[in-house]
Amino acid sequence: MKKELDAEVNEVMPEFKLVVSVPKHNNQSIKVKVVGDEKIQLSKEQKEGRKLPIAIVSRALADKLNVNDAVLMLKFSQEGGKVIKMHFKTTIEDGLDENTVKISSDLLGEKIGELQAEAIAMKSKAFQLTLDDSTSRRFVGMKIGDEIDAVIIDLKGKLVVKGGSDNSGFPMRKDLPGAVKKKLLLSGPPGYHPERNGEKRRKMVRGNTIDESFVQINTILVQ
Repeated sequence: MKKELDAEVNEVMPEFKLVVSVPKHNNQSIKVKVVGDEKIQLSKEQKEGRKLPIAIVSRALADKLNVNDAVLMLKFSQEGGKVIKMHFKTTIEDGLDENTVKISSDLLGEKIGELQAEAIAMKSKAFQLTLDDSTSRRFVGMKIGDEIDAVIIDLKGKLVVKGGSDNSGFPMRKDLPGAVKKKLLLSGPPGYHPERNGEKRRKMVRGNTIDESFVQINTILVQ
């Protein structure tokens, strides 16, 4: 019977969307020249959004933006007001021009349609990855406030679970123990945003523990 249940779990286990926030956000931004580099390989995991692609930056730029061992965001403005944002794990290259950033030529060509472009560089405030099945399972049983090594997403530090939602969109609440689904009388978020002061509603929410029905996990990167 246990083997049958395990097999059933294996079939229905979703891939989690992992949302990572950076609490100490650096608001400084710098205009940079982004150059496509054929030597920077784009892996299958990076193409699928399971890992961050690599951006090579100068030490001076990394220090200014405080992206040493952190995540860099490049914001490209295109015709018609369209804005494309991409997030990268940074690698330092001594001797690189301070305001030049090198990324995969394949990625730059696919997203921007050029081999060289201008962008605004800044430290990422938040980014999202899709976790594979085995990595998703490592979060099952974790509670709000629990930590896991950020090495699972190829970064330094700890990921602290702050919340999440299941496949029906019901959010986690810290004050509801266990991997349960229950209606609670709420006066505020998560799960309910009152329109007037003192207003309360009974809403369906999830407990503070992650199970196989979850589709999104919200975390904070602590370094």
